Amino acid sequence: MLKIIGILGSPLPDGNTALLLDKALEGAKAAGCEVELIDVITLDIQSCQEIYYCKDHNTCILNDDMIPIYPKVAALDSLILATPIMTMGIPGHLKSFIDRFQVFYMAKYFRNEPLVSPDLKKRRKSLFISISGMDIPGVFNGAKQTIKAFFDIIDSPYHDELLISGMDQIKDITTRPDLLNNAYAKGFALGASLMESRQPD
Repeated sequence: MLKIIGILGSPLPDGNTALLLDKALEGAKAAGCEVELIDVITLDIQSCQEIYYCKDHNTCILNDDMIPIYPKVAALDSLILATPIMTMGIPGHLKSFIDRFQVFYMAKYFRNEPLVSPDLKKRRKSLFISISGMDIPGVFNGAKQTIKAFFDIIDSPYHDELLISGMDQIKDITTRPDLLNNAYAKGFALGASLMESRQPD
């Protein structure tokens, strides 16, 4: 079965971002995909130390919870990443998680040996979900640059987005079923597109 992994970058496992991601994964599952959640805040990980062990190896020298994540990300069919905006960017633990994908960067750009197979790369795509307390121009710009770079490094290109600002006024996403429905629809569309990609010509 085709697999979509959801990455939760929020420090709140039951917060608004988590609820939106849950809905998106629910939609992807309804479209026929297997889903899995990676809750970044629960991972015992260090930040990248620039040791460059990954320049010559398909893993990191830091033996922590990132090690089993690498094969999961190499094998996924598509990805949904959800995060709140903090200080016009992404939360620190999520940034450390992303920085540890130097393993993929070195394989792809330095050794020309991508960890994602060519056949799998053809169908991979990613959905970005993000919320911001503030409702100001450009509030998502910094996060989008980081996330787009991450998606490119892991060969799962930026395909779609759901960006919700003004959460300081909304406060509780459950009071906005339209937004939760949007997340479900985005997840379903990603899953349906993935299912179609495996159909024979």
